[in-house]
Amino acid sequence: MKQFDDIDIDVLRRYDKPGPRYTSYPTAPVFSPKFGPDQFREEIIRTNGPEEKSGISLYFHLPFCDTLCYFCGCTMLVTHSRERIAEYNRYLKGEIDLLAPMIAQGRAVEQLQWGGGTPSYLNPDEILGLSRQIRSSFRFADDAEAGVEIDPRGLTRDTITAFREGGFNRISMGVQDFNSKVQEAVNRIQPEAMTREVIDWCRSEGFSSINLDLIYGLPFQTLESFGDTVDRIIDISPDRIAVFNFAYVPWLKPHQRLIREDDLPTPEEKLHILKMTIEKLTAAGYWYIGMDHFAKPDDELAIAQKTKTMYRNFQGYSTKAGCDVYAFGMSSISQLHDSYAQNAKTLPEYYGAVNARTLPTHVGYRLTEDDQIRRHVIMRLMCDMELDRRSVERQFGIEFDSYFADSLGKLTEFIEGGFLADTGDRLVIQGMGRLILRNIVMAFDAYYEKMMKEKPVFSRTV
Repeated sequence: MKQFDDIDIDVLRRYDKPGPRYTSYPTAPVFSPKFGPDQFREEIIRTNGPEEKSGISLYFHLPFCDTLCYFCGCTMLVTHSRERIAEYNRYLKGEIDLLAPMIAQGRAVEQLQWGGGTPSYLNPDEILGLSRQIRSSFRFADDAEAGVEIDPRGLTRDTITAFREGGFNRISMGVQDFNSKVQEAVNRIQPEAMTREVIDWCRSEGFSSINLDLIYGLPFQTLESFGDTVDRIIDISPDRIAVFNFAYVPWLKPHQRLIREDDLPTPEEKLHILKMTIEKLTAAGYWYIGMDHFAKPDDELAIAQKTKTMYRNFQGYSTKAGCDVYAFGMSSISQLHDSYAQNAKTLPEYYGAVNARTLPTHVGYRLTEDDQIRRHVIMRLMCDMELDRRSVERQFGIEFDSYFADSLGKLTEFIEGGFLADTGDRLVIQGMGRLILRNIVMAFDAYYEKMMKEKPVFSRTV
C-alpha cells in the first residue's frame, strides 16, 4: 500500500518545529485553577440529565513503575513498595465512589483505558480487584473496547490472564527499539524474545488488538539499526503501530539529563529514520492514519478513518467519537462536551482531595463558542484528512471563509506546496500533508502564537 509518491526530506526539515499534538483544543497550557472541583461537578451534573444516554469513556492513570526509562515523558513514579501501590488503588476506588453516582444510569461505558506509568506493574489480584470495582460501579456496553498499556519486563502469564479475565480486549506495549546498545543507553533492557513471548501470550488469551510503540531519535540509533527494528516489528505483525518522535526536554524532565545529547542522532538523521520507517510500514501494508499512528487496513481504527467516525482525545486516536471521557488518578484529564478537568498532579494533593470527599480537580477549562468551532475544524482535519466547509457552516451558523479569513491566509503555503487542496467546498489533506498535519491545523489555533511567545512547551512536529 503506497500513500506517498515520495517523502521529501527537505519538506520534513522545513516544517520541523514545536507544535501541539492536539489531543485537545484548546491545549493543556490554557487550563486554569479558576476551573476547579466545583466547576467540574457543575459540568458533570449539567451533562448527566435523566434522559442522557450517550456513551462514556473511562481512563485510569496508574503512575508507578519498577524502573526509570530515561526517555520517559509521562507522569510516573518509581517505587518498589507494594503497600504504596495498594494505597493508590484504594484512593482510585475512593474517587470512583465520588464520581460514579453522578453519571446518568442510561450511559454505558464504550471505552476503558488504563495508562501509566505501568499498569502491568499491578499484580494479578490487584488487577482483578480494581477491574471488579470499575465494572460494579459503571454499566458497560457489550462491545466496549478495553485497552491497557503493559511492559513485558517482569510480568508473568498470570498478569496477562488477569487482564483478560478483568474484561480487557486490547493491549498496547512499548518496544521503543530492539537494539541492545540503544536499550542500555535509555535504561530499558527488553530483549526481542521477551517481547515476542508476551505477544504470544496475549494472542493465545484472545486479545483482539495489539499495538506496539516505537520511538525514533533515541541515543545511538542509526538508519540501519532502526530499520532492523522496524523489520522485526513487521514480522511480529501487530494490528497497530505507533512511532513517536523522542522529545529531548531535560529542562522539563530532568531525568533525561541521564541521556547524553552527543549520543542522540542528528536532526538530519532523525528525518531519514522517519522517512525510512514510514516507507517500510506502508510498503508492508499498514495504513498511515496520521501523526504517529499506523494500522492494518482491516483494523477498526483504519476503518473508522475511512468512514469518518474517528475521533481524537487525550488517549490519541479513538474509534469512539462523542464519548465524554472521565479520568481517574493523579494528573489524569477528563473531557466533557465543552470542558476539560485535570486532576491534582502530586499524590499528597490527590489523596487530600479524595480524603475530603472532593473531586481532585486541579485545573480545567470551559470552552467558548469560538473554541468549539475551532476544535471541530482541527479534529475533523486530523481525523478525516479533510473538512467540509458547508457542514461546518450548517453546524455552527457561520460563513466559513469570513470567519476563518486569517486562518485561510496561513494555509496558502500548504496549498502551494501541494500538501492541502482547496476545492471550494472542502479542504483536503494530500500527499505529504499527512506528515505535517500538525503544522497545517495550527493555522486554526487561536492560542498558538501567543503560547509560543510566552511558554513554548510543545514537542517538535516531525
